[in-house]
Amino acid sequence: MEVAIVHYWLVSMRGGEKVLEALCEMFPEADVFTNVYAPEKVSATIRKHRVQTTFIQKLPLAKRWYQKYMPLMPFALEQLDLSGYDLVISSESGPAKNVILNPETLHICYCHTPMRYIWDMYHDYRRNAGLLTRMFMPLIAHWLRLSDVASSNRVDVFVANSNFIAKRIQKIYRREAVVIPPPVDTQRFHTASKHDDFYLIAGQLVSYKRVDLAVEAFNLSGKRLVIIGSGEEEQLLRKKALPNIELLSFQSDQVLADYYSRCRALIFPGKEDFGIVPVEAIASGRPVIAYGAGGALDTVIDGKTGILFNDQTAQGLNEAIDRFESLPGDHFGEEQLKRFASQFSKESFKTRIHQLIQQQLPQTNESGPGGNSRERDINE
Repeated sequence: MEVAIVHYWLVSMRGGEKVLEALCEMFPEADVFTNVYAPEKVSATIRKHRVQTTFIQKLPLAKRWYQKYMPLMPFALEQLDLSGYDLVISSESGPAKNVILNPETLHICYCHTPMRYIWDMYHDYRRNAGLLTRMFMPLIAHWLRLSDVASSNRVDVFVANSNFIAKRIQKIYRREAVVIPPPVDTQRFHTASKHDDFYLIAGQLVSYKRVDLAVEAFNLSGKRLVIIGSGEEEQLLRKKALPNIELLSFQSDQVLADYYSRCRALIFPGKEDFGIVPVEAIASGRPVIAYGAGGALDTVIDGKTGILFNDQTAQGLNEAIDRFESLPGDHFGEEQLKRFASQFSKESFKTRIHQLIQQQLPQTNESGPGGNSRERDINE
């Protein structure tokens, strides 16, 4: 079976690229298509594949300014000739599902999120943009919305990474979505024989993750907080943080895994599409104190894998921490947490994607000659 995987851009290794990496492992002969490709920024697994780009790759400073070329991406993707493929999987967060396919080609879209900057977070992005971007953004976003909704009709099956994103897909595209969580390398994490007296935040330091709220809460409580990560808010957070808060900037996977295993709990104060970081903490046997909204509701079960709080303020977070500390020390069993995290493993992701494809392929061949040949291919 000829398989193509379409990813919006390949300039880093974040959550979306981890999904792509798992798909590349599932389909080692698949071709990868993207708008912009920086081989040095992606994993060896992805680099093994034949990666083809749109004309965006040839535009000035495309690897740095790729997001500025977004209005051209829907048009660029439509120029790709994917007529020789039986299965196309688009990995969507920026434009990816705009490709034009033959009627008999199965198109599965794994949607990390409909584009935030033109939908639910449009006004936030525009408010924080520069003067020139604020001037042109209404026209550009309008065009991108039209293209985004139109391209949703080219998808046979939508897959959402969380129930939260499935609801957004229903709201924006009026389409149902199968929920398959993204792959997490749960085997990489371990428990510790002794836990230290600190709470942990990990991830990008950007505004929507609300690390500022956690800094304010721990400034008030005086409890110890360790923040691992880097981003546009790092310097601002350093200025606000009191001595009980330690910012370690970016750290290696090994160092991060060590901190996961030793912390009292992970703090997750933002609203995210899914949230891989909470799963990594739970896989390390540590509970999560999370804002009760978004993708965290799929992974943080109040009283079982962590504590949820509904008041997204410093006071609301501190009350949740007080509630956590009032529980017996063995309330969150490490083995129970690790078992829960295993359902989000890479192996589980691959199995669910494989089952979905098996379910869909026969439907696309019911009236065609040799209709079962593609089903045999995927089983082989």
